[in-house]
Amino acid sequence: MGHSGLDYVKVGEVFRFAKTVTEADVVLFAGLTGDFSATHVNEQYMQEKSVLGRRIAHGALIVGFMSTVSTVSIEHIIHKPDLDDFPVSAGYDKIRFLAPTFLGDTITVTYEVSEVDREKGRSLAKMEARNQHGDLTAVGVHVMRWASKLKVEAQ
Repeated sequence: MGHSGLDYVKVGEVFRFAKTVTEADVVLFAGLTGDFSATHVNEQYMQEKSVLGRRIAHGALIVGFMSTVSTVSIEHIIHKPDLDDFPVSAGYDKIRFLAPTFLGDTITVTYEVSEVDREKGRSLAKMEARNQHGDLTAVGVHVMRWASKLKVEAQ
């Protein structure tokens, strides 16, 4: 009999991912998603029309960083032998963007496991994104579901 990955997920565990947002990140993300809003790709527009005075990264790019740290949180678990289940991201709740992320900002996302619910087969984590100045730029809750593996019958 195997184990659930939830046996290895501990409330209070903290994981981090940090990345400096570059021109390439924003341009490639715009191309990938089709979001070519002037707020992301037009420096002159932002200087002339916005109180921010410069371009900002896509909020969804920051959610992508949140996804990365959720993966970091399970790396020490997924290759354990005899697991009966595997992790699947079930979604992101209560995502809020609190401050802009500018090109050149270094964003650190902290992922703290806040709940393990064996009955529902999931874990929850609080996520916070902060820039290099310590300013909170985004928050959310991640739901990680632990799905049962399919049983293969011997033939």
